[in-house]
Amino acid sequence: MTSDRLRKQIEFIVEIDRLKHVIRQTYLMDSSRQENSAEHSWHFAVMAMLLAEYTDEPVDVFKAVKMALIHDVVEVDVGDIFIYDQDRMAEKEAMEKVAAKRLFGLLPSDQAEEYRALWEEFEARETPEARYAAAIDRLQPVLHNYYTHGKAWNVHGVRAENVLKVNSRIGNSSIELWSFAQEIIDESIRKGYLER
Repeated sequence: MTSDRLRKQIEFIVEIDRLKHVIRQTYLMDSSRQENSAEHSWHFAVMAMLLAEYTDEPVDVFKAVKMALIHDVVEVDVGDIFIYDQDRMAEKEAMEKVAAKRLFGLLPSDQAEEYRALWEEFEARETPEARYAAAIDRLQPVLHNYYTHGKAWNVHGVRAENVLKVNSRIGNSSIELWSFAQEIIDESIRKGYLER
């Protein structure tokens, strides 16, 4: 006989499968298509494991990886809101809080509380793990744009000043990773992938 706890966990698992259908603005590095949110979360989690040595403060890597895997669950309800779309970004927080309440509420109460708290911690960016996870979340699309010759930036008319401003949070966790991101952004400008 299946327990109520297991049924709730399976319901959540089935619900988050919908992330595979949430299409992001970022293109795969081979430019063949746009990535989905599940692919982004996986890639972000792997990057969080690999690049932790570059943080400016000690981090619990496992916690950062959990943030990577859970941070975009709300997109099941909200969809991907392009970070450079200032009109939609203004409403993002309120919509995502409603989605978080519904989605994490599918889980047994202890897990609902744990994962909701983890999501809120990521959003607040006040702990070393949240700052690190936020840095990797920003570095990943910078890499994608570089390797696609600025494809998403160009499709949406994003300018260098906006890219520098939005991605500066990388430096809140790692000066070295932010320096690397700035080099990529500068090279993107020089190569014509990104306009000033």
